Amino acid sequence: MSVIAEFRIPSAEFELGRILHIEGITSIQLENLVPIGEATVPLFWIHNSTRSSFVDAVKRHPTVNDASEVDVFEDRTLFTLDWDANQDHLFRGIKETEGQLLSATGTPDSWAFELRFPDHTALSEFTTRCEDAQISLEVARVYNPTEPDAGPWHGLTGPQREAITLAVEMGYYDIPRGCTTKELANEFEISDQAVTERLRRAIGALVTYTLIPSEGDT
Repeated sequence: MSVIAEFRIPSAEFELGRILHIEGITSIQLENLVPIGEATVPLFWIHNSTRSSFVDAVKRHPTVNDASEVDVFEDRTLFTLDWDANQDHLFRGIKETEGQLLSATGTPDSWAFELRFPDHTALSEFTTRCEDAQISLEVARVYNPTEPDAGPWHGLTGPQREAITLAVEMGYYDIPRGCTTKELANEFEISDQAVTERLRRAIGALVTYTLIPSEGDT
């Protein structure tokens, strides 16, 4: 039975965190890890940053061959790196313990990860690998949302629960809307895109764990 774990990890203790530790960046959101041949490259959003200076800073890192824009919006840019995530102890540990990356959001100081593992044994193996690599894991929450006694939050993470609760309280789902995603984002000091993604995942979790019947119910 799968288990979901939420961790906070100092940026200085894993390779991608060190690469993206750049002055002036307020928020980074890892969108995905994409296999290309034998390598796995990251796709991530940068908010509130000058694109050209970011690329110059990243390319100065000795393990990064190149950095390129994938998509550009007014307030954020989607980047990819010519850099193999498999050389990072953290991401190699996730892959080799069959973990899945559900979300990852970083600041210059630390990153918040939400990971799913096949079972508690795989989670334990992952934490051991991190300890061996001297990566500090601050565990925020470990739970199995499919267990009846998993708690009243129906698969929501702490940040998702806070976001959707505040959205309801501020009238985001009212007609007309009582607030915008930008106003919600200001409350959490994150980007508009990040709060939109957090609300999307929260609604997905609520539907999955409240409206879609499990195999035992059918």
